[in-house]
Amino acid sequence: MMGTVNIPVGASAHKSVEVAQDMTVAHFHSGMPEVFGTPMMVCLMEEAAREAILPYLPDGWVSVGAMMNVKHLAPTPVGVVVTATATVVAVSDNLITFTIEAHDGFEKIGEGMQVRAAIELKRFEKRLALKKRRAGEDSRRANIDRERTERRRH
Repeated sequence: MMGTVNIPVGASAHKSVEVAQDMTVAHFHSGMPEVFGTPMMVCLMEEAAREAILPYLPDGWVSVGAMMNVKHLAPTPVGVVVTATATVVAVSDNLITFTIEAHDGFEKIGEGMQVRAAIELKRFEKRLALKKRRAGEDSRRANIDRERTERRRH
């Protein structure tokens, strides 16, 4: 089953947030300006894209980010509302391509494109659980190897 069959080109959504201090570059890096951080802008854009197609996905399906190409064009200070807009421009197989923009009410502050993949959540979670088990086994093996090495040193 393809999770994208009902997604129309042109579907769009907006997501807004008021910039808070903990969303600024200065919050993460001292000596930097107190402006909306690029990672937060990207997250807002991704949320808009996710919401644009959510109503069209079959039950048990979600979308995840697969690729992002973004330009951060202008700074935005704390207290200003930023709105991201995502619009579907192409749908093929289980991939959805969006144009994305962010605006702060004064000017466009970001633009780019994103590709999201439609996934069946249960199948994805099974794959993830297998990876977690493997990671746990690898971690246990690494701990055993470290303990053996320590015993040999003493």
